[in-house]
Amino acid sequence: MNSKNVLKLAVKACDDMNAKDITALDMVGLSIITDYFLICHATNERQVKAIAREIKDSFEENGVHVDFIEGFDSSRWIVIDAKDVICHVFHEEERRYYNLERLWGDAREVDVTPLKEG
Repeated sequence: MNSKNVLKLAVKACDDMNAKDITALDMVGLSIITDYFLICHATNERQVKAIAREIKDSFEENGVHVDFIEGFDSSRWIVIDAKDVICHVFHEEERRYYNLERLWGDAREVDVTPLKEG
């Protein structure tokens, strides 16, 4: 499965779980570790955990290997690394604080709207 299809799985999982402000950054040429960052947030820890679990389950159901998941216990910032796509599921406060979009300001934002559809 190519990285764009993996990104689509992640976006769809986030959308299905009502994640807020789903953003994808094209990291090709900016980072050697991944093709895309997916960033979203929720307003409480339970929803952060549910979004992360939905992404992980969607990846596994579609044969996408998850290298690691970090932050699941605290549920304030969960990182799901599937090599080609690294998903950052934040609690709203942490997202504002870390502001990955600003940190990776050279990255082109990907329009996720068409990726939300089945």
